[in-house]
This record gives sequence, C-alpha cells and structure tokens, in this order.
Amino acid sequence: MAQQPAAPSNAARVLRLVHEDGPITRAEVTRRTGLNRSTTLALVGELVELGLLHEDVPVTGAPGSGVGRPSPVVRAAADVVAAAVTVEIDAVEVALVGLDGTVRARLVEPQHRPPTAAEAVETVGALLDAVRTTADRSRDRTGALRLVGVGVAVPGTVRVEDGSVQYAPHLGWHDEPLAGPLADRTGLPIRAANDANLGAWAERLAGSGRGVDDLVYLNGGASGIGGGVITGGRPLSGADGYAGELGHTFVAANGVRCHCGAVGCLETEASREALATAAGTAPDDLVGLAVALAAGRPETERVVDRQVAALATALRNAIHTVNPEVVVLGGFLGVLLEHVGDRIVDAVRAQSMTGMTDRLRIVPAALGTDVLLHGAAEIGFRDLLRNPLAVTTAVPVSAPADGAVPTTTQHDRDDAVEEARTA
Repeated sequence: MAQQPAAPSNAARVLRLVHEDGPITRAEVTRRTGLNRSTTLALVGELVELGLLHEDVPVTGAPGSGVGRPSPVVRAAADVVAAAVTVEIDAVEVALVGLDGTVRARLVEPQHRPPTAAEAVETVGALLDAVRTTADRSRDRTGALRLVGVGVAVPGTVRVEDGSVQYAPHLGWHDEPLAGPLADRTGLPIRAANDANLGAWAERLAGSGRGVDDLVYLNGGASGIGGGVITGGRPLSGADGYAGELGHTFVAANGVRCHCGAVGCLETEASREALATAAGTAPDDLVGLAVALAAGRPETERVVDRQVAALATALRNAIHTVNPEVVVLGGFLGVLLEHVGDRIVDAVRAQSMTGMTDRLRIVPAALGTDVLLHGAAEIGFRDLLRNPLAVTTAVPVSAPADGAVPTTTQHDRDDAVEEARTA
C-alpha cells in the first residue's frame, strides 16, 4: 500500500496561497488559512526572511484602504524562479517564470524537424544555460534570480513516476527517458508532464478557469489537440498520468485514420493545418487565421462547419463524463470559438442530456501563448511549494550546478495528485 503524502506545513500552505491567489492582505491570509493572527505574522515573516514573499504596507487613507491601520499586502517573490520548458515539433522554448507569475526571461530555438529526445535534452540544456546568463546580465535591483526547479511540457503521454515519455506521436518518441537525462545535463531537479494537463492547471490558476473546480481544457497546436481535465479542484491524471487525451476522442465513424492507429479522432477531424490551409494562412499565425475567418469565404466556412461538428461531439463526450462547469479552448480552437460564437455551445447542448449543460460555459483561453510556460513552471515550483525551506538549495541563475539531482522519489505517483492541490 502506497504511503500517503505528508500534509503540507503551515508555511507551505501560506506560500501556496499567496503564490496562487496573491497579492493578498495578511488579514486575508489569516482568514483563508484559519490560522490565528500571531501564527500568520510569524509564518509570513519567516517566508519574507527566506526571500519567498514580500510585504507592502498600504498608505493609510489611500483609496480602498478602509478605516484604521491597513493590513500589509503579501506578494510572492519575482526573483525566485522556475525554468519552464516546452518541447514542440517546430520549436523548443525555455523561460524563467517568477513565483509571482511574471516571465523574467525566455529563449526559443526553432526546429526544422521534430527533435529526437536526445536532441531535445541538449537543446534545452543549452537554452537553459543561455537564458540564465541573459537573466543574470539584465537583473534589476532585486538581485540575482534563484532557480528552484525545472518543469517540462511535452505533447505526449508522460509517466509520472520517472518523467519518461511513453508516447509523443508528433515528435516520434516511444518510451524515451527525458527527466533523467535532462537532470544529468543540467544538474537541476526536473519534472515532466503532458502539456495539455499543465495548460489546464494554468488556466485554472490564472486564466479563464480561475477558481473553477471542474474544468475541461482543449488546446489546438502544432502537435494536434491536447486535453486536460480538472475535477473537484484536482487534475485528473489517471493511474499512470495519461488521462485527458481528449484529442483522441472518437467523433467520426467515416473519418480518416489518425497517427495513433484509430479512425475518426478529434484531432484528425478538427485540424489546425486543415483550417489554416482553407483560410490561406500559416499554421502558427493565429492572428492571421482570425482575420481570414472573419472574411467568411464559403470554402473556409465549409471546413469551419465540419470542425465545429467534430468539436461539439468531442465536448459532448467529455461533458457527459466529467460534468465540467467551464470548457476552455486554446490555440486555434480558441480562434474557432471566437469566430462561431454560440454555435459550439448550442451544438453541444443539442446533443447533451437535460441538465448536463445548464451551467456550462465554453470560453477561449486567457493565457495565450504563455499558457504552457505557466503550467510547466508550476511543476518546477512543486518541491518548493511543498517545502519552502528548499529555497536554501536554490541555484543562482548565473552559476549552473554540477552533478545530477534526483528527479523522483518513491512516492511520486501520490505526489503527482498532491502537487496541484490548493492549500
């Protein structure tokens, strides 16, 4: 029987609350955590001393400050960072994301063909070295950034216990180790996960699904359509971390064969390339795609109609399974939604059971092209958020670490569920 993960300390609860919901007043921290005022004061003080939080005292009499002495505002530090990595068929990106959610630095390496796993490891390592040097040279008065972990978003199924990629069809990866070799290359703690699952959590924390406990996220990008599900305020991961592959939901009996081997998958029936080709735009030009769709050319609208029908069927399946409050559509699916307005939700309601869609909202993603960076940063911060004292081992961005850092523990399967829990 697996050992249950230890309950987070009160310091971890406070840090996670401010990281996810801040900036907030110290009085609100006390109210939200149920701790007494003196305990909150001590914990916030400790986290400020560690450089993880900052306190600002509002000016008395300022608008919104109320009567009496205002409560200090607590905010997460911007100079404590996680490296967020995205690996796609056409680009590898590395960014440093602050504990306050700000993107401090980024570098992108275009790929002329899908990289192999070994090539991706080397590219990420080189970009990480470069972005740390760039950030160090341009740092502001906050001083050197402190790097506490690395999160990697991969368009495929990733095993939670060891960070290996079981299958990334568009990259052509099968059973490829990733977290381990990348830890050996960088000397940093590495976590890897499916990109759409990370995008779902990012949208739930800071995007269109902020504060929503039951959410379905679908993103259409270079590697097809990925999906992620939040249910009861937790990510739905499944036994091995593979849950949420909504791009391979069956939507068309007479459809084309998918690269996964099945026929009629959503990502073959609602394809970014097919829509961009009909619109006459580059596949990655979402602004141009929106402009072209607005022209309403009949040949483009025929493709739109087919894709709306396929998407509505896939969403009907997801809604009947998890009963979300919000469906968030990102990438080209968000552009499609903006173009057709209520047609998608009307089509979903027309084929759903009574009551299943009464409160349903279908909305475009709010975090744009940075959604996966924010999601990857969250797993990069995982160890720190579980144990704030881990900041004492943080690596200055200008001094790459030597030697490998273990990427997993005995209880990572349990931790995979816990890592995204709110305090």
